[in-house]
Amino acid sequence: MGIISEAEYRYNMLIKTFASRPEPAFETESEQVEVWGQNWGCNSDVGNLRKVLMHRPGDELKVVDPAKKLPDIGAYGDPETGWYWRGDSIPDLDSMQAQHDGLVEALREEQVEVVFLDACAPGKMKSIYTRDSVIAVNGGAIVTRMGPPVRRGEELPVTRTLAKIGMPILRTIHGTGILEGGSFAFITPKVAVVGISSRVNEEGARQLEEVLKVQGIELLRVHLTGYRLHIDGNFVMIDVDTAIINPTQLPFTFLEKLKELKIRTIEVCPDDPIWTINCLAVRPGRILIADQVSNRTLDKLNDAGISIRLVPYDKVYLGGGGIHCSTGPLVRDPI
Repeated sequence: MGIISEAEYRYNMLIKTFASRPEPAFETESEQVEVWGQNWGCNSDVGNLRKVLMHRPGDELKVVDPAKKLPDIGAYGDPETGWYWRGDSIPDLDSMQAQHDGLVEALREEQVEVVFLDACAPGKMKSIYTRDSVIAVNGGAIVTRMGPPVRRGEELPVTRTLAKIGMPILRTIHGTGILEGGSFAFITPKVAVVGISSRVNEEGARQLEEVLKVQGIELLRVHLTGYRLHIDGNFVMIDVDTAIINPTQLPFTFLEKLKELKIRTIEVCPDDPIWTINCLAVRPGRILIADQVSNRTLDKLNDAGISIRLVPYDKVYLGGGGIHCSTGPLVRDPI
């Protein structure tokens, strides 16, 4: 064996003296602040909401052609290009913008910073529903991969916006994985759930789980019924130990798991609009919810000590999403 040279000896000593340091972990406050400028991400769906991604509806909705009505399915749409719009009337853009502006104003009054999408992908007329394109976890973001053609392509402007504000991207769902944020929820800081459906497949869930495992978070899987898209139509956390749910659309095993985790559940009433559950916690026990919520459910929420702010949003619902869908949390205070 040859004798080490003086230059090589000095190089080895240099590397030894200034060795790599895997600790502290990426997600710790010291690392986040020093490298990324602030703490990013969320460890719950109810901690004080500090920063949220949104998109004001605009010209992308002009792809909706009133001549292309599909009477058999009660919608407008073009199967070739992939766009669709549910219901009997085309989008009322002025009304949608006014209600979206009202939601933005409500969030700002709740001390939430609103980050707007840097630009909308042309013709991606579901871009208002920013929840689906990004999932914020400890230390950064997971950029999802949308399922249907009408939404594929929303990921690029979201990625550009996150990069612009300096948010770390921990994972981009790739390969054949599909995953949409409306079907993900934190139950506790150490237990989360993903709804498997036509919009979330097992490969997407597996890639999500890889990120969560690094952080010591268990991921539950709930298989949604029929053609239900996202779990946030049936389950949303509104306090550290409280969820609003539709029990008729959730598996018994999941309901039992919520009991095991000591999660109190508030069941919506039959006369509630479909989007009632699609509300948003801005801090523990404080929610923004559709102003069409039934009095019976309001009474249940009040009796449970939940603080409520009513927000008109019925014109936006026509596009297929509510308040929860329209908000992509980026930063929450940890709980």
